[in-house]
Amino acid sequence: MKKSDAPETANGNEGNDSQLMFDVLNEIGIIAQLSRSLLESRLGDGLTQHHFGALNHLVRLGDGRTPLQMARSFQVPKTSMSHTLAGLEKRGLIEMVANPQDGRGKLIYLTDAGRTLRDHAVANITPDVMTLIPQFGLDDARAALPILRKLRVLLDEARDRRN
Repeated sequence: MKKSDAPETANGNEGNDSQLMFDVLNEIGIIAQLSRSLLESRLGDGLTQHHFGALNHLVRLGDGRTPLQMARSFQVPKTSMSHTLAGLEKRGLIEMVANPQDGRGKLIYLTDAGRTLRDHAVANITPDVMTLIPQFGLDDARAALPILRKLRVLLDEARDRRN
């Protein structure tokens, strides 16, 4: 067994259910760090994973979100999301318009430039991702995706219950 295949647990107790779940989440966290670094290396122009995440969120879930809704989705303070959105707006990647139902609030819309940048970022990282296929395998990816989605949904629901 290669070192990278060996289980890494905090206390070496693989039979402990809570340790198992911690190890699963820990691996996901490490993967998130590594994938964030790779993504940011492909974004350029001082853009961060936070910028990409906001653009991707709007592509995935649609326009017309408020900054507060986005902050809650990303579990960050509204001021942090406002800073991210201001950077996107300054670059012309999103447009913030007055909320017709609340004149003080804003709604966020993806611009054509924002959608194009998001699509180019995905295209730019695709060759890096494709190099993983021979080692990881498409069958493993197909098997992992439903499990990861289930875990994401459960964590989303737990977050919503806390808020």
